[in-house]
Amino acid sequence: MIHWVYAFVDRPRDRFEAAASFWTAVTGTSLSARRGAEGEFATLLADGADACLKLQAVTDGGGAHLDFAVEDVRALTDRAVRLGAAVVADHGDLVVLSSPAGQPFCAVPWNGEAKRRGVVDGTRLDQVSVDVAADGFAAESEFWGALTGWPVLTGSRPEFRVVKPPAELPIRILLQRLDTPRPTGAHLDLACADRAATRRAHERLGAAFVAEHSHWIVMRDPAGGTYCLTARDPETGALR
Repeated sequence: MIHWVYAFVDRPRDRFEAAASFWTAVTGTSLSARRGAEGEFATLLADGADACLKLQAVTDGGGAHLDFAVEDVRALTDRAVRLGAAVVADHGDLVVLSSPAGQPFCAVPWNGEAKRRGVVDGTRLDQVSVDVAADGFAAESEFWGALTGWPVLTGSRPEFRVVKPPAELPIRILLQRLDTPRPTGAHLDLACADRAATRRAHERLGAAFVAEHSHWIVMRDPAGGTYCLTARDPETGALR
């Protein structure tokens, strides 16, 4: 059973500080002390709630990934491998894996996290979108549903599948089928009560507008990573 979920903001090492400044500002959090052999990790701390967002410095690229907190890391790892995942690195109490389509994720120990944070300034960072080429989309959808045990629902458009967690968990998974082949990747999504107002607020903090679609706005943060502002209800996650 998955007891908690963390979303990771993965950004290039030389842009770590820019990413930390931006994402703490837009989520109303504070940054923990950096940790790891090279100070590559930090947690975005939320007053009165358990953290669900972390920041990682990476050597190239960037994007997002998920950590699943469980009582038995080995059991989740074994299940993931049986379903087609590959182990990338085994650190004993933390295992880095890759989904069948190549999306990284981690199995980590559950430390009693249970309190989800409320909406902040009309927004909630509550979704990781895994972007998958068409030829791997069906298998990837099946994998994430089987791994988590959560229902896989058809989204607002035929290219979307929502892997919907229990309401008490802070992060859900969106699977997006890509029109053109490219490596699997992931990005963060925020549910917004007012996308236009949120866009303006983010631009004042250094983000840049990329594109606007019917239900979402694509943005680029000051560290160069893309993310989306969606027209979903920040309380429920459902499209308004």
